[in-house]
Amino acid sequence: MTFSLAGRCARTGMLGAVIATSSPAVGGRCVFARAGLGVVLTQHRTDPRLGPLGLELLAAGCSAASAVAALAAGTPHAGWRQLAVLDAAGTAAHFSGGLIRSKHAGAAGADCVAVGNILRSADVPTAMTAGFSAGAALGMPERLLAALEAGDAAGGEERPLRSTALLVVDRQTFPYVDLRVDAAAAPLAALRALWNEYAPDADEYVARALDPDSLGPSSL
Repeated sequence: MTFSLAGRCARTGMLGAVIATSSPAVGGRCVFARAGLGVVLTQHRTDPRLGPLGLELLAAGCSAASAVAALAAGTPHAGWRQLAVLDAAGTAAHFSGGLIRSKHAGAAGADCVAVGNILRSADVPTAMTAGFSAGAALGMPERLLAALEAGDAAGGEERPLRSTALLVVDRQTFPYVDLRVDAAAAPLAALRALWNEYAPDADEYVARALDPDSLGPSSL
């Protein structure tokens, strides 16, 4: 009941992910990223424990493919899981368990990987990777949103969407962007509007943490 993409910007090194589903509050369960390390997506009868574990596997030196294989082999319910891992070099891998009965698919592209289940079309992940690649001139959040919208345009999920999330990490231990629409009738439009409101201040929020003295007196 979810479609998602993890991506890397080769120009800036930013890593991030975007996701949408028909259940509420997807951003708190399915998307995990660490600056300079990678992104892990865990969905379909989701086990949120696999996200941090996947990041630890990358930190220990595993490749994306090895991390996915270890996650699939290490969970007793792998047949229900759908996973994707993207490392800091842009190498990706994905896995869909054999017990997933709905229409599902995964696709790896240049510096990105997408997976989905309960889809209207198995072409959704490929459309997402194409949308991400087509936005190479855009900033990372915009590229991820474009990928999500491309997946929705290709069919998206069979059920009405309820929640979505956008996560981008850069060079800090905290996210550059972590925006979530936990329940809405039109969550993709709501996420786009939320990013448009957040974007003008995104860099300043980082500066407030790292060098508040550098900000002018008019800044909060």
